[in-house]
Amino acid sequence: MIPNPMFLTKDELAILTGYKRRGLQCEQLRAQGIPFRINAHGEPVVCRSAIEGPNKADPIKETWEPALSA
Repeated sequence: MIPNPMFLTKDELAILTGYKRRGLQCEQLRAQGIPFRINAHGEPVVCRSAIEGPNKADPIKETWEPALSA
């Protein structure tokens, strides 16, 4: 299985939380304040950027502001 660069793997999630059981992983993620979602299989899914921070290779996009005509 090829790891998805966007999400933590099951092994990484187990290391991060210290648990392999889904329910305990969710409890630990909540306790650590790490955002996650539950997928269709009932497994917690964590975005890698929630742990590693934003990708430094991605340029920071400036916010768009409309030009106001006078």
